[in-house]
Amino acid sequence: MKIPILPTQEIGSYRKPDYLINLWKRYMAGEGVEEELNKAIEEASIETIKLLEDVGLDIVWDGEMHRWEMYYHPVTYIKGIQFVGQVRVFDNRYFIKGSVRNEPKLVKNYHLEEYLFIKERASKPVKLPITGPYTIADWSFNEYYIWRWKKQEKDPRKIRYNAKRDLTIALAENVINPILKELSRHGVFRIQIDEPAATTHPDEMEIFVEAFNKAVEGVDTTITTHICYSDYSILLPYMNQMKTVQFALEFANRDTWEKGLDDDKRRGYHFLKELSEYSYEGEIGLGVIDVHTNKVEPVELIMDRIEYALKYIPAEKLFINPDCGLRTRSRDIAAEKLRNMVEATKKIREKYGFEN
Repeated sequence: MKIPILPTQEIGSYRKPDYLINLWKRYMAGEGVEEELNKAIEEASIETIKLLEDVGLDIVWDGEMHRWEMYYHPVTYIKGIQFVGQVRVFDNRYFIKGSVRNEPKLVKNYHLEEYLFIKERASKPVKLPITGPYTIADWSFNEYYIWRWKKQEKDPRKIRYNAKRDLTIALAENVINPILKELSRHGVFRIQIDEPAATTHPDEMEIFVEAFNKAVEGVDTTITTHICYSDYSILLPYMNQMKTVQFALEFANRDTWEKGLDDDKRRGYHFLKELSEYSYEGEIGLGVIDVHTNKVEPVELIMDRIEYALKYIPAEKLFINPDCGLRTRSRDIAAEKLRNMVEATKKIREKYGFEN
């Protein structure tokens, strides 16, 4: 499917309808509502695909309706990781954390049925976000590999590092790579690998990059990655080493709400200047929507953010998206933000003579 210059896309999650949230909570509490939940998932998936297409996005999916959240869903289908308790995440929500008790192995491709369902019902190109190996490893208790390394090493730092590497590589090779290969055989348009934990441990960047590249090895489809709320100065030296065509990044949360194209007003986008020093030639997914506020970005502000980015990124390499998933906002607020994003992008295309 053809996409226009400056394609618009959602990043990841979209808030679930209340009826689905309630059923997911009942399911997680063990109330035996699986059949009812599955019907609600299908209904919400179709509803969200239509919403995102009606808003005008060029690349769509269903906003994570098939998943409780981005960690619990994959770990449910990974043998060797056992759920042990809950931890709080940044937006005051909790997720169930797993402990690695053995070498992780894939039980079932937990994205295939989801993708086929969405693909059949979407009229636009489908991007499928999945959680990457480093983030799954980082968000798990690494008991198994720590125990193994304690048998042969005394330095706690070496134990931690080697154990983290072993776990992350195992997840990349045993879990993520087979999933990606099967999805590519079914013609998925793009796969976005989400790695929010990527730069949280700067001394582990080599692990992150190695595991990412092993995860996508031999995969015959377009691979992108999404990293947000990170120190991009840590990421920058590694970007050209990663086998991804796009980095979808968060910028709007760092930016001002003042209109204009000067460096001070567009301070959230200064990282784009630094890319030229590293000869980065891939795509950038430009975060122009702040997902942590109900305040809706005016069309003119979004246009300024896009136009500023065009000083440093060629139009054919620039994709337009929110900073992150929009599940933190109501469905109505999120849709309003996306409509303004789409409208701003159309106006920029018209201004520069790109086809809509």
